[in-house]
Amino acid sequence: MRTPTKANLDAHERLKAELRIRGTSLAQISRELGVSDSALTLVGKRMCRSQRIEEALALAVGMAPEELFPASQEEGATMT
Repeated sequence: MRTPTKANLDAHERLKAELRIRGTSLAQISRELGVSDSALTLVGKRMCRSQRIEEALALAVGMAPEELFPASQEEGATMT
């Protein structure tokens, strides 16, 4: 697991705000996926990678996963 940068933390806060605007939250998405809130937080802060969680978050904010989680970023640990 890697340490989040300020840019990653800022992106996470923007993600949470966008989810609120769209009437949902990390907690709601975690319940829908059947994963812990902390799993979504780790992915949102780019500390870990999970294709399933990245896709769910991107869908929730109307973006492609590649836009929300650019591949050019350093790879983090992968969760299943």
